[in-house]
Amino acid sequence: MSKAAKANNPAGCPGEGLPFEEALKKLESIVEAMEGDELPLETLLARFEEGTRLVQICHAKLAEAEVKACGLEARRARTVVANIPPAFVWRYSRQAA
Repeated sequence: MSKAAKANNPAGCPGEGLPFEEALKKLESIVEAMEGDELPLETLLARFEEGTRLVQICHAKLAEAEVKACGLEARRARTVVANIPPAFVWRYSRQAA
């Protein structure tokens, strides 16, 4: 398990390796069952607990994806800036002044 995954899941919840889409699908089915069925309190509590765990997994996966996307965007921006010819920068900066 990666350090980021351990930080997001210190207790080592089961299902932490679950893909985001699968966790979301399970969460949706839990919500649907809780909204539609007349479930006993014990079952509702168990499903709520599982849903909470799945929300944490989804949140961690989304946060990890956001970090990766921001890193890729920053790397792309540095590449674009690095590829601008110095003569162009000088000419543009004189026109703006």
